[in-house]
Amino acid sequence: MGFGVPGVVINHSPASTRCYIGSPSIAVLPNGEYVASHDLFGPGTNEDHTMVFGSTDRGATWQKRAEIEGQFWSTLFVHQGCLYLIGTSRQEGFVVIRRSEDGGRTWTTPRDRTSGLLLDDARYHCAPVPVVVHRGRLWRAMEDTMGGGGWAKHFRAFMMSAPIHADLLRADSWTFSNRLARYPEWLDGKFGGWLEGNAVVTPEGKIANILRVDYREHPEKAAVISISEDGTRATFDPKTDFIDFPGGCKKFTIRYDPISHLYWSLSNYVPEKHRSFPVERARNTLALVCSHDLRHWEVRTILLYHPDPEKHAFQYVDWLIEGHDLIAVSRTAYDDGMGGAHNQHDANFLTFHRFRDFRQRNTGTALPSERA
Repeated sequence: MGFGVPGVVINHSPASTRCYIGSPSIAVLPNGEYVASHDLFGPGTNEDHTMVFGSTDRGATWQKRAEIEGQFWSTLFVHQGCLYLIGTSRQEGFVVIRRSEDGGRTWTTPRDRTSGLLLDDARYHCAPVPVVVHRGRLWRAMEDTMGGGGWAKHFRAFMMSAPIHADLLRADSWTFSNRLARYPEWLDGKFGGWLEGNAVVTPEGKIANILRVDYREHPEKAAVISISEDGTRATFDPKTDFIDFPGGCKKFTIRYDPISHLYWSLSNYVPEKHRSFPVERARNTLALVCSHDLRHWEVRTILLYHPDPEKHAFQYVDWLIEGHDLIAVSRTAYDDGMGGAHNQHDANFLTFHRFRDFRQRNTGTALPSERA
């Protein structure tokens, strides 16, 4: 497709459909094929569908493999040779997981607590966030929406984990921590809530949950929740565990790179020239950021940028390291010859990107037009 859409277009949903693209996720199968997924939200949807695509040529072209009803806000991951999809059954639905043994073409159905229905006692929320293996367990962050008060305020953060050799479709394989609610007085009364947490192994070898924070000022913030070794206890100290994080008011994915010994993320950092725009909607800049300790972050370079923040965005980017490159999928709002995106939030594309030699990139916060 023309119109200068960055990357490779995997799927397009015009704004006129009132079906907007959300929750991009990417995985690489043992045979080297790529699999990507997204859900559809907005008034033209039931907010309970996820679409799965595959590429056999390293992201150059993509073909639809499945459309799943009863799956939303989901993460693709590969474990012990199988492909999994974990998220909720719909917007604020139950926690569900599915398995595919044919590269994402067919999937198990979470009918009960032995076949992928993991939690059905409340309303739940998440995003395509990392699934991490550490000390013989799989770890993934989650939220419920039982805290009251509406969006952001109602999120309660927790961690879920399971032994690596367990049947992941069985609810009794999983352990869940306590659920931490928002306190409105934190951050001088400007703490809206936390969501879309990342399971991360800290430099000390512990598990943490690093979350997006609804704090609408600069510098943006993230929150670092500590998780006990057995996965049952989550703790947070508001005096020390809020950190400055470029783009922390929007969803981000953190992964560790054993070659550089750094933690990396792709985030919606806001350049100085756009700081009069609402921070939670400034998604027109995609930055490569890194940290050596998870608490101090720097912008290494700007990867994608459009000067208009109203109807352009590269957001909710999920990514993996492949050799010297990052491969990524983005919920992209961009021109399409059909009126473009409804706004920056209501994306009309799922796009694939390859960022080559990412470890060598170091142009700081300079925008592409500002570089010498």
